[in-house]
Amino acid sequence: MFLLLAVTAAAGYAQDITGAWTGKLDAAGVVMRLVLNFSKGPDGKTQCLLDSPDQGVKGLPAEVLSATPDSVHITVKTIGASYKGKVADGELKGTFSQMGYGFPLNLKPGTVEMKRPQEPKKPYPYATEEVSFVNTDDGNTLCGTITYPIGYDKTKKVPAVVMVTGSGPQNRNEEGFGHKPFLVIADYLARHGIASLRYDDRGTGKSTGNFYSANTLNNMKDARAAMRFMRESGKFSKLGVLGHSEGGTVAFMLAAQSLPDFIISLAGTGIRGDSILIRQHDLTLKTNGLDDARINEYNTGLCALYKAVSENSSDAELQKAVKLFEQKSGMPVSAGLLKTINTPFMKFFLTYDPARNISLTKCPVMAVNGTSDWQVEANTNLGTIKRLLPANKKNLIKEYPGLNHLFQHCQTGTPAEYGTIEETISPEVLGDIAVWIKGL
Repeated sequence: MFLLLAVTAAAGYAQDITGAWTGKLDAAGVVMRLVLNFSKGPDGKTQCLLDSPDQGVKGLPAEVLSATPDSVHITVKTIGASYKGKVADGELKGTFSQMGYGFPLNLKPGTVEMKRPQEPKKPYPYATEEVSFVNTDDGNTLCGTITYPIGYDKTKKVPAVVMVTGSGPQNRNEEGFGHKPFLVIADYLARHGIASLRYDDRGTGKSTGNFYSANTLNNMKDARAAMRFMRESGKFSKLGVLGHSEGGTVAFMLAAQSLPDFIISLAGTGIRGDSILIRQHDLTLKTNGLDDARINEYNTGLCALYKAVSENSSDAELQKAVKLFEQKSGMPVSAGLLKTINTPFMKFFLTYDPARNISLTKCPVMAVNGTSDWQVEANTNLGTIKRLLPANKKNLIKEYPGLNHLFQHCQTGTPAEYGTIEETISPEVLGDIAVWIKGL
């Protein structure tokens, strides 16, 4: 659950640039791979779509303003970016600009090969079933996949988990940054005697409903409907919830209602949403070299903006908060960013404190995080969860050294790194999940 400001670009033109061009953009120490896919439109004019594999961005429209045999000028209006470049020595060499800053960007023919060795390939050695169920509270239908263990016998009940994704519209595999973590988890559990249900978020994939009008409470109701569906099937013994990031919040909401037999919180939060975001920005700003005084100025403006959003302020009050943020941070607030912040999800998230639901959780809890998580800082959040949870000998609270928010072994922990890592999720975490469930 975080706000990731996309930094992307577009690139050049030769006599025939049809196809993919790839390069690395180094924006103030944040390095990411970009792919520009050029094609000819029905009118014969050059078209361009941008991929940022390391950020999970694919097919972002870029407008070709001008193109000659040795130069190009492209803009990406959705993020307020532009690129001007010329052909030299078989490369597209130029400058990418955004928010008044310019960075060199050179691209070569070719695309990015995404290596994902943990991703299972068909045919699977276990059975899967396409299912659908209804959230009767909100009237939307959720579609997903039940994965049964290898050698599943209908006469013998097995433990199962309902998987709940993190923030943002995601499919049943929690697909992002070229990874499919929920597919990998479902595969691992199936190979170790545990069933699972993963489903497309509302308004995503095959599921109906409007994702952008929903908040975490609505997402909890979707997960509750998934639990009800699995319970009523009569196929499973213990039924738990495995939630990642915002999904961990949902897991504790359900546990406070005494619905699951156990829950697994993967990088779930233990503190208020606005505090989570402030800590994210602190880490980002420190990495970019800002001193404490400058960061405090930035956060003063950010807190005012968050307060205006969470309190449903009038347009005039919101604009006042926007101007204060721009004054304190020295950064303009784009219409796109404001639209991202001023949503039902964000209004709920900013002021939601999970403390009460954590303290009401009586079922066994596995709450884990990585020490290199930039989005949900492990020490503070796991420490709070551990302090608030009622005593239970079956609880497992654990930090994993060197793992990021996706539970990958990493170098920096920054979101820009997610897509560059081949590992989808640490084998140690997968093993601990299966052993813990089977030991309940």
